[in-house]
Amino acid sequence: IFGGGEGDRRCWLPSQAVVRAMSSSGGAPSPYTTLAISHPAESITHVELHRPEKRNAMNRAFWSEMVDCFNEIAGDPECRVVVVSGAGKIFTAGIDLMDMASDILQPEGDDTARISWNLRQIITKYQETFSVIEKCPKPVVVAVHGACVGGGVDLITACDIRLCTQDAWFQVKEVDIGLAADVGTLQRLPKVIGSRSLVNELALTARKMYADEAKSSGLVSRVFADKEAMMAGALEMAGEIAGRSPVAVQGTKINLVYSRDHSVAEGLNYMATWNMSMLQTQDVMKSAQAAMEKKSPKTIAFSKL
Repeated sequence: IFGGGEGDRRCWLPSQAVVRAMSSSGGAPSPYTTLAISHPAESITHVELHRPEKRNAMNRAFWSEMVDCFNEIAGDPECRVVVVSGAGKIFTAGIDLMDMASDILQPEGDDTARISWNLRQIITKYQETFSVIEKCPKPVVVAVHGACVGGGVDLITACDIRLCTQDAWFQVKEVDIGLAADVGTLQRLPKVIGSRSLVNELALTARKMYADEAKSSGLVSRVFADKEAMMAGALEMAGEIAGRSPVAVQGTKINLVYSRDHSVAEGLNYMATWNMSMLQTQDVMKSAQAAMEKKSPKTIAFSKL
């Protein structure tokens, strides 16, 4: 798929067949019922939301399977970067209200305190479904086509790089169903989009944001003509990341997330403590040697992490 000889074994350009497979709804969703996992290229894991017949609505199984999936990815030394996309016609329609209604509308408990206690546990469990993406040290590139509604916005704001197609649209839908978004959008979207006024408008009116506005506001960094082009772009970007030192890449993600939530001084102190050990890696010397020889970092055989 990726070229012939040993010398170019780290050429990360995907074949058209791989891109088409990633752009379609094919493949079994094993070992999960709501996710399809594949490995389209060396060190790249593709996680596909896989309930196309239900518009990838997030049912009860999804909320736990995402946690299991990303915890496994976090500890997988073979994986250096993740691409997330949706099967079928759209990325996701958000929460599956029919399947989730009993958890949300009929929480257990003998009195107000116990009902509230149990409901808080349910909410925090659902929050972990997307926080696990942020906690995963491997960078996550999300590729959105068509609708990205409600819980979909919670999901993508926990990812590191967001791409979309020209026909994509985004909607913070929760106020339309009588609740405040509670699994990440209200906390992460203001960190993603520079305009607090725009964030407030989207969250309070539940209006749709289309691809061009998503790009200009910073919600996504690239817009593609169609899904196949987007998946090719996502794979190429993932290949660029996977070709770098995993010590450097994962350290960069962890420190970017930390710095977002702390002062500059705290971030610098954390970085100094981080790199006092991480600089003691062969990857620095290997990368410097490649640079002096005018070679790409992707030609280096980095050890697994």
